[in-house]
Amino acid sequence: MQINWSHHSALEESAILAFSQHVLLVFVDALPASMPFQTALENKLKRSQSALKDIADKPVTVELSNGALVSLVQLKSTQSVFELQTLLRQAVKPLTDERPAKLAIAIDGKSPQAIARQAAYVAVVNAQDLPALKRKTKLNALKDICMFGVDAMPWLVEVEATAAANTLCRTLTLTPPNQQTPKLYRERLQSLATAQDWQYTEWNVEQLKAMGAGAFVAVAQGSEPQDAAIAKLSYRHAQASKTLALVGKGICFDTGGHNLKSSKYMQGMHQDMNGSAVAVGILQAISAQQLAVNVDCWLALAQNHIGPNAYKQNDVVTALNGMNIEIVHTDAEGRMVLADTLTLASRDKPDAMLDFATLTGSMQTALGTRMSGIVANRPEFATQMVSAGLASGERLVAFPYAEDYDSELDSEIADIKQCTLESDADHIIAARFLGKFIEEDISWCHVDLSSYAHKDGLGAIASEVNGFGVALTLQWLKDFLAK
Repeated sequence: MQINWSHHSALEESAILAFSQHVLLVFVDALPASMPFQTALENKLKRSQSALKDIADKPVTVELSNGALVSLVQLKSTQSVFELQTLLRQAVKPLTDERPAKLAIAIDGKSPQAIARQAAYVAVVNAQDLPALKRKTKLNALKDICMFGVDAMPWLVEVEATAAANTLCRTLTLTPPNQQTPKLYRERLQSLATAQDWQYTEWNVEQLKAMGAGAFVAVAQGSEPQDAAIAKLSYRHAQASKTLALVGKGICFDTGGHNLKSSKYMQGMHQDMNGSAVAVGILQAISAQQLAVNVDCWLALAQNHIGPNAYKQNDVVTALNGMNIEIVHTDAEGRMVLADTLTLASRDKPDAMLDFATLTGSMQTALGTRMSGIVANRPEFATQMVSAGLASGERLVAFPYAEDYDSELDSEIADIKQCTLESDADHIIAARFLGKFIEEDISWCHVDLSSYAHKDGLGAIASEVNGFGVALTLQWLKDFLAK
């Protein structure tokens, strides 16, 4: 991300147009009696028998006589962050669609810094390039942004780091499956680790077999080549007093195994590694800001294929923690690879642990794709994450971590069932299953990414795959580090 930033405290029409022909004009609460580009905006509204007072909550875009494009949006200080981001996304889209080299963002209102931060984030994150295999796709043109109406940009490092992390998450998630097998993914992570000065460690299938990680190996054994692995990326800071573990589901393609998905539900299954992409994006943002926290990022990288060696219903496998698991459904592979990965992560005794996974269809049934759900083993952790969701614009619903759901996992032949064949509350049952593989008394939150993809974009992000979880966790991290 190579963008030159500047700021200008005054809102002068001539200065704005001198900088850029693409302008995002943001007003907070009341519209002023006199504003930049007022005549052009009033003339456009007059044609539709409207006036400036009618534009609340509805962005308006107008082309000036000199060809400049101005997009105006009126926000309310009482709106939620999600509502603000949604309006800003709608307002900035006509501008970024033209892929300008320069963008002016003008803010008018009391205490403009909070709105300026949101506007800057929405603009820069939506101007980034994502994987595009069409030969005629244009490259990103945005090089300069000037913020008008602010006298400083104290949020700049955070905005750039978060936008870059979200872009990395979406880029990884969108990469086609033949270009991101577990082997290729591991090579990409090794390159990232070298560039970012992270430590990289991995355990391949043979090593995991020798260790007794039978839950992970059960999923991996059906794929050829045998390139699955658990990878660990580590970031260290000299002044850190806490360690955070991030765990990500990295199923690079999910056929469903012997319980084969239909074509409708297999489409897009290269994105079943989105949880790992979220974890890597968060790690990159922490590293870019040099935050004083130690981070271990654990990634369960595999594919769930069908074949003569693939695991099947009624198999019994032994996980790394010694627990015997009865296989009930081979398309519940995510909880299997996460089980052993969570065990490894918990053995390092981090101060907190989060896992990210596109895990259950029942979470999407419960919430749709506008919000994601969490299950935490401590009520205060759940409360903190929900608050971070409101503050970041990535909204969450907390579901209970209730012990009586364990009865659904009772097995007659093993210590535990992998899942049930009924879909009722599978998002809670899956979390109860995962919790059995955390060996230490660690504060843990499971994030089921039902809203990782939402048609026409979500909140700040205009693309369907939206990087949900990155900004959320970085927001939560502020409170985690402050305590």
